[in-house]
Amino acid sequence: MAKLAITLVKSSIGYKADQKATLESLGLKKIRQTVVQEDNQAIRGMIIKVRHLVEVAEAK
Repeated sequence: MAKLAITLVKSSIGYKADQKATLESLGLKKIRQTVVQEDNQAIRGMIIKVRHLVEVAEAK
C-alpha cells in the first residue's frame, strides 16, 4: 500500500478546535514536522479537512 508524507506548513493558531484535533490525530504538532501515514480513505479525509495547513507528497 502507498504511503503519504504529510508536512505541517502553517500554524493552527486561530483555526477551529476540530482542525487542531485533526492535525494532532495525524501526528503533527510542530511546523515543518513530517509524518508518514498509510494512504487510505480516513487519512485522505483528514488531509482534506486541513489542506490549507499541510503539504502532501508520496513517501518513498
